[in-house]
Amino acid sequence: MANPPLTGIISYPVTPFDPTTGQVDLGALRRLTDDLVESGSHGIAPLGSTGESAYLREVEWDAVCETTLQTVSGRVPTLVGVSHWSTEGTIRRARVAARNGATAVMVLPQVYWKLTEAELVRHYSRVAAATDLPMMLYNNPGTSGVDLQPETVVALARGIPNLTMVKESSGIVARFRALQDMSDGALSVYNGNNPVALEAFRSGAAGWCTAAPCLVPQWVLALHAAATGGEDERAEAVLSELLPFLRFIVGHGLPRAIKAGLALRQRGVGSPRPPLLPLPDQQTEELRTLLDQLAAHPLMTGATGPAA
Repeated sequence: MANPPLTGIISYPVTPFDPTTGQVDLGALRRLTDDLVESGSHGIAPLGSTGESAYLREVEWDAVCETTLQTVSGRVPTLVGVSHWSTEGTIRRARVAARNGATAVMVLPQVYWKLTEAELVRHYSRVAAATDLPMMLYNNPGTSGVDLQPETVVALARGIPNLTMVKESSGIVARFRALQDMSDGALSVYNGNNPVALEAFRSGAAGWCTAAPCLVPQWVLALHAAATGGEDERAEAVLSELLPFLRFIVGHGLPRAIKAGLALRQRGVGSPRPPLLPLPDQQTEELRTLLDQLAAHPLMTGATGPAA
């Protein structure tokens, strides 16, 4: 397998909104991005579903892309989610990401009508041809309603030279190895399903794309270090403690859960943008308990960095 441009923990920041005006809060975005880099994330991935990309006007999308990449300033690789309902819109976003120095772009088949194989080929081919950046195909059936099977993904990659990465969020662990084997190692595979992170690393995943470092960076980094360093017992112990939190943020929706957690840690970034609603009070208290338990746990009492 060729060396992928991103490895390890690839962190997804939320998009902050000013609580008074509802506008994108670029100052809060800079602080959050800095926190993620300084706490040890191996890559930053703005404008995914966690970043509420679908609810941003194009001028806002451009501002978030530019601000995030300028704040990272080459300290770690960057992966920009450029998905749009139309091929034209996806191409425009990919070019904005390239202009601002992104390391790679990620494309989800964000559709209303299910795309045929010919339509998928045309969409990904045109987006890939728009820049020289490596491209990550994002398979997230829970969000997009489209489940791209390994055979389809590998066939797409064979015809698109810069489609070199796949983020697999189905939670089907067997696909990590299948994608690598079927592509003869040409595809680097990344986990996008939080609860199966350890199994994904054991199956050869190059990285873990997750919003969890916004709240518990040291736990996520510890899991990665143990999983890739052959410390199986420690990896199992870390995952066992972290799993209730991971299931909570996925189960209650990443934007609302992460934003509620940041507010609990006095790092507020506003509420999600409608139609999304903030996390209800009862669930917010559940999240507080989970975060307090992780912060006080002996496995991490020596950890440093924001929200350890």
